[in-house]
Amino acid sequence: MKLFVYDTPELTPTDALPDCAVVIDVLRATTTIATVLAGGAEAVQAFSDIDQLMDTSEQWSQRRRVRAGERGGAKVEGCDLGNSPLECSCDRVQGKRFFLSTTNGTRALQRVEKAPMVLTAAFVNEQSVIQYLQQEQPETIWLVNSGWQGSYSLEDTACAGAIAHQLLPNLPNHLDNIGNDEVIGAIALYSQWQTHLLELFHLSSHGQRLKRLGKQADLDYCAKRNSLQVLPKQKEPGVLVAF
Repeated sequence: MKLFVYDTPELTPTDALPDCAVVIDVLRATTTIATVLAGGAEAVQAFSDIDQLMDTSEQWSQRRRVRAGERGGAKVEGCDLGNSPLECSCDRVQGKRFFLSTTNGTRALQRVEKAPMVLTAAFVNEQSVIQYLQQEQPETIWLVNSGWQGSYSLEDTACAGAIAHQLLPNLPNHLDNIGNDEVIGAIALYSQWQTHLLELFHLSSHGQRLKRLGKQADLDYCAKRNSLQVLPKQKEPGVLVAF
């Protein structure tokens, strides 16, 4: 098993795909995906383009769908929800197809959707992801951080570091399993902040953006480690189910 961390989807190699890609968008897309699937949604279907989401979701009756769209941290007009996991209660999502488009996370999913195995991770479900990777032992793993509009994000890198930190010590000759320097940087960031995640969120640019939008409760929720026992896994390009 060889691990690579990419700080944004734009930094992933364009001429290759891994055996397994793990997409991370802690604030908030992959936290929302985990919450929705834990709440009993039939599937999450992700789109980088909001118009495509609207067109595709029209094929589903209103009682069987939820449209969630976010740009710049705010809800997109015409959607039922934004990108807050706190809005995704069981009674709202159970048995429904959850159509999702966000500023960053869904773009990252699109970048790796052709990989043979695609998972999503956040702090709320990191252990489920780690256990699955330990079980399956894919040869190459990309931890793909969504970042913010093409730039680095603290919270996604810390989550990638949490996953790498737990995987590597269990591998024989684990230094040989480090694919790039970003793995070491992510582990160092996580090690520094692992018991102060909410403080890290408050330092991050997107955390500050969400605070200005009145989303402190979302930050609190996203910082709760392993509150959900769910593994979102892609079953077809752009469609994730609970595994």
